[in-house]
Amino acid sequence: MDADALLSFLLTALVLELTPGPNMAWLALLATTSGPRAGLAAVLGITLGLAVQALLAATGVAVVVAAWPGLFQALHIAGVAYLLYLALESWRDAGNPAHHLPGGGEDGAAGFRRGLVTNLLNPKAALMFVTVLPGFLTADSGAWESAVLSAIYLVVAVVVHLMIVALAGTLRGPLADPVVSARMHRVQALTLAAVAAWLFWRG
Repeated sequence: MDADALLSFLLTALVLELTPGPNMAWLALLATTSGPRAGLAAVLGITLGLAVQALLAATGVAVVVAAWPGLFQALHIAGVAYLLYLALESWRDAGNPAHHLPGGGEDGAAGFRRGLVTNLLNPKAALMFVTVLPGFLTADSGAWESAVLSAIYLVVAVVVHLMIVALAGTLRGPLADPVVSARMHRVQALTLAAVAAWLFWRG
């Protein structure tokens, strides 16, 4: 694989990751409402989920999912349902005073689990490895080239997600006000519900 192909894939991966989606919206709101520790843990979960998706694609499982509309639709609905569950839980947390105290809210373990599950149930991520990535391979490409492209995509995803956590962390101070924190939880709930509706409509 030549340098031009690698650069083209790098730019494509960057554009895909910078496009607003469920990870970006949820991660930004998580980092602002629960702090950078929960945000960093969520990044680890998201990355592991993407790595599993890449592994499934490499072993051909993702191709089967993409080729079987029923299974793909089931995963799609599961992902939408999980986002709606997160939205409901965030709205409920808005009325819980404990979540608005210093150090309150979601801990690192919960952020990691949510990041992992969200990406394991995200069929869009699977299609990235099934449709976009293979377009940069040739008939002579082997497993090594596919692994390199997958690694590049994961690195790009990690950098973008860490930037989101860092930028969102700058808003942590103003959210010390319990009233503002409660409002942010409601904003997070409405945003997650909107993303779920968008994914369902696009599916």
